[in-house]
Amino acid sequence: MVHRATDLETLFRDTFFERHHTVLEGGFEEPVYLAGEPARIRYTRDYFRSALHEVAHWCVAGPRRRRLDDYGYWYAPDGRDAAAQAEFLRVEVRPQALEALFCAACNHPFRVSLDNLDGDPGDEARFAADVQALAERLHRDGPPPRARLWLDALTRFYKV
Repeated sequence: MVHRATDLETLFRDTFFERHHTVLEGGFEEPVYLAGEPARIRYTRDYFRSALHEVAHWCVAGPRRRRLDDYGYWYAPDGRDAAAQAEFLRVEVRPQALEALFCAACNHPFRVSLDNLDGDPGDEARFAADVQALAERLHRDGPPPRARLWLDALTRFYKV
């Protein structure tokens, strides 16, 4: 099965543009969400997983946060100390749990990302367990509405 990020861009537009005026765009050095008309979810280069991850962040963000660039969140770059990494991992559980579901919906491998190559990585095993537990709960109980729409679109497209 071929996994092209450009397919995700088209699928995202078809699924969400009319209601949410948001597009998914690749080809960038760093991912970022830009509020505006239309809003832009920018992912890294042509990386399929980056696109899925950034859509997961969008699915987590509520209406107020979607009116702010990068959803109004702080982002400490690679090289975070243990305290900053612990906070980063705390807020990453939900988007990475959704990303895990998105990967499963298109039969693409998933692995948690600690995103801190030059700093304290944190407890990967605990983080992976937290992400898996939440992904299982979301799968069982149902994800938020936008994530549900995206999962349905991915499942139809990839016929998983």
